Amino acid sequence: MRIAHEKIVSREKLAARLASAKQRGQRIVLANGVFDTLHVGHTRYLSAAKAEGDLLVVAVNSDSSVRPLKGPNKPILDEQARALLVAALRAVDYVVIFPEPNIEKLLEELRPDVHAKGTDYSADSVPEHAVAARLGIRVAIVGDPKDHSTRSLFDAIRKAPHV
Repeated sequence: MRIAHEKIVSREKLAARLASAKQRGQRIVLANGVFDTLHVGHTRYLSAAKAEGDLLVVAVNSDSSVRPLKGPNKPILDEQARALLVAALRAVDYVVIFPEPNIEKLLEELRPDVHAKGTDYSADSVPEHAVAARLGIRVAIVGDPKDHSTRSLFDAIRKAPHV
């Protein structure tokens, strides 16, 4: 088993490794997210995504792509720390950091068999739905109901009595 930092790879290395895996008949799953402080919802999402294929690739938003999505004070953790936390999970085979506002370009480049999204989406509401359909990539909605979030975790921490 590879140690966490070895799972974080460049797009070029990842494309080559996935091409080799596909030649061996392995099914590739691509999941993505910010992962700004890992919580139980993230682990359930990624475990369920892994069950959709043989190799799980997780695309982590770069710091510069998080700010327009989440606000100027985000992310809390930098992209390398977030990537390392995700890579430390057993279900995850590879992690790649991406700067684009969505993963359409990664879908084009990597051509996974499955694009896994969390239960806060439906198959039709996934932003990359049209690109996935055009490329023949199956969209899978995975994980438990979206009742966990980084925002709610921070709210709970702020409300907790300080000892």
